[in-house]
Amino acid sequence: MKDGIYSSLDIGTTSIKVIVSEVLNGKMNVIGVGSEKSNGINKGLIIDIDETAVSINKAVKQAEEKAGTKIDSLIVGVPATNIEIRPFHVSVEVETVSQEIDESLLEKMIGQVEAKKIPSDKTLLSVMVEEFIVDGFDGIKDPRKMVGNEVELYGTLLSVSRTILHNIKKSVNNAGYNVSDLLFQPKAMSDLIMTEDESRFGTIQIDLGGGQTTVSAVHDEQVKFSSVIHEGGENVTKDISVVLNTSIKNAEKLKREVGNAYSEYSSEKDQIITVDVVGQESSVEIKESYIAEIIEARLAQIFEKIKEELDEIGALELPGGIILTGGTAGLPKIEELAEDIFEVNVKTYIPDFMGVRYPSFTNAIALVYHKAKMGEIDKILNHMILNGHYDEIKTQSKAKTEPVKPATSKDNSIRENESNEETFMDKIKNFFSNFFD
Repeated sequence: MKDGIYSSLDIGTTSIKVIVSEVLNGKMNVIGVGSEKSNGINKGLIIDIDETAVSINKAVKQAEEKAGTKIDSLIVGVPATNIEIRPFHVSVEVETVSQEIDESLLEKMIGQVEAKKIPSDKTLLSVMVEEFIVDGFDGIKDPRKMVGNEVELYGTLLSVSRTILHNIKKSVNNAGYNVSDLLFQPKAMSDLIMTEDESRFGTIQIDLGGGQTTVSAVHDEQVKFSSVIHEGGENVTKDISVVLNTSIKNAEKLKREVGNAYSEYSSEKDQIITVDVVGQESSVEIKESYIAEIIEARLAQIFEKIKEELDEIGALELPGGIILTGGTAGLPKIEELAEDIFEVNVKTYIPDFMGVRYPSFTNAIALVYHKAKMGEIDKILNHMILNGHYDEIKTQSKAKTEPVKPATSKDNSIRENESNEETFMDKIKNFFSNFFD
C-alpha cells in the first residue's frame, strides 16, 4: 500500500459517508469519518444534484473536523446500477522496432476499447487488467519500457450509464470538491473483504445497503458479474412500520434493538415488548419473534431473488461461498438465514478499524483501501479514463480489435461472443461456464 492521506465518498441511498484514512508504512488507519442522511437519492441513484451536493458537503465537513485536515478531492464510488461487465482483447502494433512501449500505446488501447466496445448510451468507467502479451510472451502485468512489434491486452471492461456518471461528478463538483478517482464499488469491496485465495478461486459478495442490495461474483481477482436488487434495509424498516402500524422511527429502533433475521432463533428468548401504535393512546404488546418474522420475510425475498440470478450463471459453485456486508448485514442470525437459502458457507464482514467497526462503512473504507493498494499500471489506466486522455486518438489508433479468446487454457470462459442474438444472461453463463475446468 502506498503511504499518504486518502479521502473517499460513498453515496448511499440512506446515508452519505466520507472516510479519511492515513496509510503509513503500509498500514491503514481511519483518522476521520463523516456520515450524513442522504437527500436527493432514490434506490442508489441521484435524482436531485443540488440536494445531494448539500449532503456531500455536510459529510465532508464532519470528516474534515475529525481528521483535522482539509479535503480538496475525493475518491468516489460508482455503484453497480446499470453497469455492464464485458471481457475484451485489443492489440496494438508498435510503429518502430526499437520503440519502447510507453503510455501513448496504452492510450491507444484504451481508445480502442472505448471506440469499439462501449454502447452509445454508456461510458467507460474502468478496465480490469488480466494480462499484457508482448510478441507472444504472456503473463506480463506492466509492459512499459519493453520493446516489441505487437502489444496485446486481455481484461474486463466496466461501462456505466453516462447519466449516472455525470450526476455523480456534478454532485461532487457542486459540493465544492474535485473527483480524484472513480472506482467501481464491488471491485473495491472485494479487495477489502476477501482474502487473496477467495478472490482468486471465486467468492460471492452481497452488500445489503439501505435502499438496495448488490450481489457480485469475483473470480481470478476480477468482478465477473454484478447485479442490483432494489430492496434493502429501508424495506425491512417499512415492513415493520406497516405491519405494526408504528412510525418509521419506531420501526427502525425495533429493527436495531430487538431485530433478528431468523425467527427460528427468536423462540429461545422470546420476550414481550411494547410498541407505540399510530392512532392509539396506549402501547401494544408483541413478541420479539413476531418482529423477526417480519424481518425474515423481507430478507428471504431478497435472498431468493439473488439466488435465482446466481443459479442462472452457476455462480453458487464458486468455492469461496458468500460474504455478507453492508448495514443490514449486522442483523443477528442473518448468516444462518442466508446459509439455509443459498446452501453454501456464509460469513459476515465487519470492518476492523477504530471508530468504524460497522458493516455500513464497508464501502467507504473499501474505496480508500483499494486506491492505496492499486498498482501503478492500474492507476495510469484509471487516470487516462477519468481525464479522457485517449479521446483524440480514438479514431487515429492503428490498434486492431479481435474477438476475445482465453489468455490461458485454464479459463475458456473469457470469450466474447459478438452475436446479436446472444442474451445478456447467455453472456454471463459463458463467463462462468468453465470456472472449474
